[in-house]
Amino acid sequence: MRLDGRRNSSNINDRRGVSGKTIGIGGGIVGVVIVAIVTLLGGGNIGDVLSNVMTQGGITTQQPANYTPDAEDERLADLASKVLAGTEDVWTEEFRRQGWGEYECPKMVLYTGSVNTACGQGSSQVGPFYCSADQTVYIDLDFFKTMDSTIGAGGDFTYAYVIAHEVGHHVQYLLGTLDAAHQKMNQVSQTEANQISVRLELQADFYAGVWANRDNAMFNSIEPGDVENAVNAASKIGDDYLQRKATGREQPESFNHGRSAQRVKWLQKGINTGDPNQGDTFSVPYSQL
Repeated sequence: MRLDGRRNSSNINDRRGVSGKTIGIGGGIVGVVIVAIVTLLGGGNIGDVLSNVMTQGGITTQQPANYTPDAEDERLADLASKVLAGTEDVWTEEFRRQGWGEYECPKMVLYTGSVNTACGQGSSQVGPFYCSADQTVYIDLDFFKTMDSTIGAGGDFTYAYVIAHEVGHHVQYLLGTLDAAHQKMNQVSQTEANQISVRLELQADFYAGVWANRDNAMFNSIEPGDVENAVNAASKIGDDYLQRKATGREQPESFNHGRSAQRVKWLQKGINTGDPNQGDTFSVPYSQL
C-alpha cells in the first residue's frame, strides 16, 4: 500500500505504555455493555472472534512493563495515523456527495494491553474495536503482528482494512444504523441478535471496501497484491473458519460476524463498486447474505 507523502491524522491519541488494569483471558470488554459498544455477543469489532483462537491456544496479553516502542511499532503507528486520515478524506467527501450531512471524524486511541473507554474497560485480547459512546476506534498495534503470525493475514493493506472496518462502524453510527440494530437486538432471541450482528459486520466490511476504492481513486494507494491480501484476511476471520480452527467444528447459531465467504463477498463488493448505497445488508434475506 502506498502511503508515502500522505498526511497524518490529527485525531490520534497515543496511550501506548500507559499503565492500566489488565483483563484475564475471556474478560473482553469490562463494565456495562451498552449499544455503543460492539462485544462478543453484540457485533462490531473485527478482532474479537480471532481472540477466541488466540486464547484457546493459551496466548495471553498483559500490560507491558516499561513499554518502549520499537521501529516496527512506530511504523505501524504511522500507518494507522495515515490510514485514519485517508478514511477522513474519503468519508468527508462521500457524506457530502450523498447528502448525508457533515462527516464527524472519529478519534483513534493507540494503546497497549488494556484501556479505559467510555464503553468500559477494553482489552487487546478482543482486537480493535469501536466505541460509539466516545466515537473512538481503539487499537493495540500488536494485534496486527498477531494477525500475521496466528492466521497468516498480514500486509499493510490488510491492516488498513482492519482500521477501515472499525471506521465503518462509525459510519453506521452516524447514519443511525448501529443504534437501530442494537435496539432490535435487545428485543429478540440470542440467535436472531447474532444474525443482526452478522449484518452489521458484513456492512462494515463493505464500507471498508468502499473506502479502499475511493482512497485508491484519490491517492493511487493500492499496489499489486494488496486486494488479494485483504481478501485472504477476510477469508480467515469468518466465524466458520475461526471456530473450526479453535474447536474443530462450527456452531452456526453462534455466528456473529459472518462466514468467510460472506466477509469476502461484501468486502469485494465495496472494493468493486465504491458505492456506499450498495451495501444494504439488512434487506437481504439472511440465507442470501
